[in-house]
Amino acid sequence: MTLDTFLIYLATVLVFFAHPPGPSQLLFIGGSMQHGLRRALPIMAGDLGANAIQIVIAGFGLTSLIVLSADAFAAIKWAGVGYLLWIGLRMIRDATTPRTLKPVPSRGHLFQRGFMTSAANPYAVVFFAALFPQFIDPTRPVLPQVAILGVTYLIIDGAILLAMGAFAAKLVATFGATVQKWLGIGSGVGLIAAPAAIAIRTSAETAK
Repeated sequence: MTLDTFLIYLATVLVFFAHPPGPSQLLFIGGSMQHGLRRALPIMAGDLGANAIQIVIAGFGLTSLIVLSADAFAAIKWAGVGYLLWIGLRMIRDATTPRTLKPVPSRGHLFQRGFMTSAANPYAVVFFAALFPQFIDPTRPVLPQVAILGVTYLIIDGAILLAMGAFAAKLVATFGATVQKWLGIGSGVGLIAAPAAIAIRTSAETAK
């Protein structure tokens, strides 16, 4: 992989992130608002950990196994829909519950929530498997190139998450509980909307 190719990849990933927050980003934003940026870091660690596993799976070419098994892939999608709906409803409940009644989740629980939310997206492996070959030189060792592309993606993803979380926490610190409540509700609604869209698309694909 040449430097020019890497820079094009860098620009491609940055353009990819120029969209409204996805489920994992909404979860981290909500966690940063509720518990503060530092306390919410395990959510980010779980998200990036799931992404790293997905990148490894894509790098070893296991995507074909998922694609070839339509029933298994559909089951994964529906499980992800259910999990994201559950998380979205919990976020809305947490945002509307008086702070004094909210238990503070453990770091392990936050990590698990971040990991599962990211892992619930069955298209991530397919995305990485479709993205990486565009920038890999087949005449050179493939795995080191996948490692470079994967680590670069995780660094960019982590930096964007930190910026979003810091901004959300600053809003809450500046404007207080009212902003925290409505941003929390908005994040929860966004998490519900994402799996709803997946469910509609899955139903349409099944009907074909």
